[in-house]
Amino acid sequence: MMLYQAAPEAATRLLNFVHASPTPFHATFNAAQRLETAGFKKLKEMDAWDKEIRPGGKYYFTRNQSTILAFTLPQSWKQGAGLSIVATHIDSPNLRIRPISKRERSGYLQVAVETYGGGLWHTWFDRDLSVAGRVITASKSGEFSSKLVKIDRPILRIPNLAIHRNRGSADNFQFNQETEFVPILGLISSQLNAKPDSTEKKDIKASSIENNHHSVLLSLLADELSVAPDEIHDFELHLYDTNPATLGGVNNEFIFSPRMDNQFSSFCAVDALVQSVSSSQNSPEGNVNVIALFNHEEVGSVSTTGAESNLVPSLLNRLSPTPETLAQSISRSFLLSCDMGHAIHPNYTAKHEDNHKPYINSGMILKTNAKQRYTTDAIGSFIVKKLIESKGGKVQEYEVRNDMACGSTVGPHLSTIGMRTVDVGAPMLSMHSIRETAGSGDVQSCIDLFTALFEDFADLDKKLIVE
Repeated sequence: MMLYQAAPEAATRLLNFVHASPTPFHATFNAAQRLETAGFKKLKEMDAWDKEIRPGGKYYFTRNQSTILAFTLPQSWKQGAGLSIVATHIDSPNLRIRPISKRERSGYLQVAVETYGGGLWHTWFDRDLSVAGRVITASKSGEFSSKLVKIDRPILRIPNLAIHRNRGSADNFQFNQETEFVPILGLISSQLNAKPDSTEKKDIKASSIENNHHSVLLSLLADELSVAPDEIHDFELHLYDTNPATLGGVNNEFIFSPRMDNQFSSFCAVDALVQSVSSSQNSPEGNVNVIALFNHEEVGSVSTTGAESNLVPSLLNRLSPTPETLAQSISRSFLLSCDMGHAIHPNYTAKHEDNHKPYINSGMILKTNAKQRYTTDAIGSFIVKKLIESKGGKVQEYEVRNDMACGSTVGPHLSTIGMRTVDVGAPMLSMHSIRETAGSGDVQSCIDLFTALFEDFADLDKKLIVE
């Protein structure tokens, strides 16, 4: 007799997306592939759009391979139309290889890394780690390109210190992130088996990185990309856990996975937009439907690909280029900032305010903070509740305790544009761990909310009078 339930279909698709997306570069690429399959046309920011976009069209563009915006225009679209936006982020706390990473100590090859974001770094010990990211390569013809790479086997590990060597502090584990948090790549003896370097003395060009990293690491990347090691001119490589995302719990009610914060919301945004263009309920009138998957939220959103960049303002200006139509568009727009939220933890129930305890698989969370770390107000809260209600979903409220600090999202950054903004999210445990826990049933709830925004917001907004 089977004790567990079949996996929710939407959750299974999320697992596939996360497993294929160990970095923001891969998440952007995979989102673009999904959009292309659904008939979206790629635009380039450097091109003129006035001859490209048409009412009824569906489009997307990327910036620096690490953020993506996509939008659909209603059949009756004209300048000044509002935008219904879902904004998420696709970066997560992780470890990133330093520009000069070569280290050797006590017979081991080591790789120097830098921490990115506010990770639960102790969870990275004793994990099967590998590298993924992008590599700048040269072709025989002298052209250069940025290629994605993902090594699909464990090559790195950060070993714990055995309890026999750490008896005094094993129950209160602390470590130095610079000196005691350095992954091992192999044994120095393995370097002897690598392809020998040329004995000829040669000048090292400024664009060469061969002295900065272990030759075995460069050879591994070169083999993966089918290029010569000296054709690699630079890279951005992130460490990731090679163990795939999976369903868990006695009834498959959980998702055990890396990067739930915030690839969970990002996947749901792409899925909802794609479904909206094939839905028979997709109205020929209404707002422009938009998804924006940003980079660098975990370090403050301040970058060319972060929420504080000009990505959304630029889209607004290109769709409504005059001051008059731009002001109309902003006033008619609505933005859902969706980032994961903190579910009640059974072992730490006192960490939540008594009346604000979200549960996994019990509905989307409305996030409120009087200090504006979240952007939700009564008007936005009402709109979101009506949208969720239209799909038969449930709502949970979340406010942080007065004696605890509140996190933030892309919402406050984007609200400065002037459009109405609300912060929402799905509940999870172990946020910022290398392996997080989310709800398999919450995937569809998140998709449903975004779908309702795309289908129903414009009609609902017409019935709402706010002077």
